[in-house]
Amino acid sequence: MKIVSLFSGAGGLDLGFKRVGFDIIWANEYDKDIWETHEKNFPETVLDKRSIVHIPSKDIPACDGIIGGPPCQSWSEGGTLRGIDDKRGQLFYEFIRILTDKKPLFFLAENVSGMLAKRHAPALQGIKQKFSECGYALSFSLLNAVDYGVPQDRKRVFFIGYRKDFNKHFHFPEPLSHKVNLQDAIFDLKDSALVAKDKGHTNGNGCALANHEYLNGGFSTIYMSRNRVRHWHEPSFTIQAGGRHAPIHPQAPKMELVETNKRIFVQGQEDRYRRLSVRECARIQTFPDDHIFYYKNLSAGYKMVGNAVPSNLAESLARAIYTDLQRDSIL
Repeated sequence: MKIVSLFSGAGGLDLGFKRVGFDIIWANEYDKDIWETHEKNFPETVLDKRSIVHIPSKDIPACDGIIGGPPCQSWSEGGTLRGIDDKRGQLFYEFIRILTDKKPLFFLAENVSGMLAKRHAPALQGIKQKFSECGYALSFSLLNAVDYGVPQDRKRVFFIGYRKDFNKHFHFPEPLSHKVNLQDAIFDLKDSALVAKDKGHTNGNGCALANHEYLNGGFSTIYMSRNRVRHWHEPSFTIQAGGRHAPIHPQAPKMELVETNKRIFVQGQEDRYRRLSVRECARIQTFPDDHIFYYKNLSAGYKMVGNAVPSNLAESLARAIYTDLQRDSIL
């Protein structure tokens, strides 16, 4: 089964589908900071580096499925909140344009839970309608990655559609009973992380494990307004696309509330408070250790990891799609 991946990033979705047996034949990513990472981790995939708005549908190969996560900043509660009025929000329509022209058996699109805000309701309804108009039976759901083998609370919306002539709706898989926590994911890495070099530059090959390095520096008042520590037996907070906002390592005590919207580190234990490393964030996003992230500055590493779809969640959805196609003798 041949897959086209749009807005591929570091390949979290791609990896999940690849594990199930799908073949990622073509991918698109416009951010030059990600190109080396994608190319070296998916050497068999053709990577188109143009902006999607400049890619005619005829340049994209025929495929059985299209997957991707259009940029989310305009929908995010921590972003511009402009939604479809932002050019980045309108990239959803580029996804739909290609879907309409290529007409694969299925598609999967992912985005942030901020799309569910009341201010975005008309735009969200419009996107759902367009998926239907271009010939797909749409299934839509808000999922938390922690329910699908990911050691992280991470809520995201998913649009999954089967072509209407398939005469079938996708049913989202049931949450797993067992929840993975931080101890399961990163306990073995607790003593081997390196601090970034000056100005956030990478240690490169100096890391005992690739990308196991963390950003140093101060913490903003916004950061200190909330507890940023989850303990070993808990799942992580959401891994974000910025090192400055990376959660604190679970070796640290939970932060103390001293007044409304103001917390401090426990006195005398300040040296236990460090940000999670890029590799620890990647583990929490369920990337394997041999999925290497290439960057000169750690900020690019955290961005790649934080913007990805957790590969275990992607695999759960891919497996459900694969099972449907196999059951109906499409494969």
